[in-house]
Amino acid sequence: MQKKVPPLASTIVGSYPQPDWLIDRQKLLKQFPPRTRARELWRIGPDHLKAAQDDATRLAILDQERAGLDIVSDGEIRRESYSNHFATALAGVDLDNPGKALDRSGEPVFVPRIVGPISRKHPVGVEDFKFLRANTDRMVKFTVPGPFTMSQQAQNDFYATDREAALDYAAAVNEEIKDLFTAGADVVQLDEPYMQARPEKAREYGVEALNRALEGVSGTTCIHICFGYAALIHERPEGYSFLPELSNTSCSHISIETGQSNLDCEVLDSLKGKHILLGVIDLSTEDVESVDLIKERVRRGMEYVSPDHLLLAPDCGMKYLSREAAFGKLSNMAEAGRQLRDEL
Repeated sequence: MQKKVPPLASTIVGSYPQPDWLIDRQKLLKQFPPRTRARELWRIGPDHLKAAQDDATRLAILDQERAGLDIVSDGEIRRESYSNHFATALAGVDLDNPGKALDRSGEPVFVPRIVGPISRKHPVGVEDFKFLRANTDRMVKFTVPGPFTMSQQAQNDFYATDREAALDYAAAVNEEIKDLFTAGADVVQLDEPYMQARPEKAREYGVEALNRALEGVSGTTCIHICFGYAALIHERPEGYSFLPELSNTSCSHISIETGQSNLDCEVLDSLKGKHILLGVIDLSTEDVESVDLIKERVRRGMEYVSPDHLLLAPDCGMKYLSREAAFGKLSNMAEAGRQLRDEL
């Protein structure tokens, strides 16, 4: 990383709870994460929405600092979902006539419909990142959806194969990542949950697309792969269907979840040399884990990953939790990291 982080540093995966005065959280909970734009979720009118999002983002940053995190994000406060903000800003998609695709739960949802070559028309999140950078002196990370996942969250009416679509998504992501590092990002994270959800297709072209997105990138990059939002997908498999394959990617950090699933951390042996963001916070419950319980979860990872290659994080994004629960969990997670460093 561009700045030195301590062993067992703490960070957030990406999202932090949005205030109920900003977005209709009950409506958000009753549907799958939107793949197309969902402006009806915002409680603030368009004339004042940006100012309201600015204020809510400042609160999210402040909460992360107060909780003691070493690396903070903007909480993805301005987004209706982790992926639609970027995916709907690209050329080549018809937003007025969306398509349909199966969500990872197997349910059909509206998605961007690809009608031409996918390309980035302009920087999508760079101004949002600059706002983050201006409002904290801590290390900062910014998230973008991964190319494989976006290709799965679209109806392809243009390309001969989904692989071709994924590679063009990758080129657009590559441009965005480079602009984010130019603007001062310490870490850029790519969210690729569909690699776990659709491992067969991921093995065909997922790693190829991911490496294309990282081509020529010199900054610290992280890949997040997970079992889905705990508030929406309740069952957890015993292990990952797609994880050792990430050892062949050019990213330096990999974010996984173990808190809710009690994942057997032996699988981390297959990711030698990578830094691991170890998910140690269970997002299926509002209960705040004790510091001792979090330390126990971290120690499971330390059997296979050295402390200087291990970071502490929630299992996934925290947007569906209450702000009180999210803050309590992050605070205890950061304290667990500090205590373990002292014990070392």
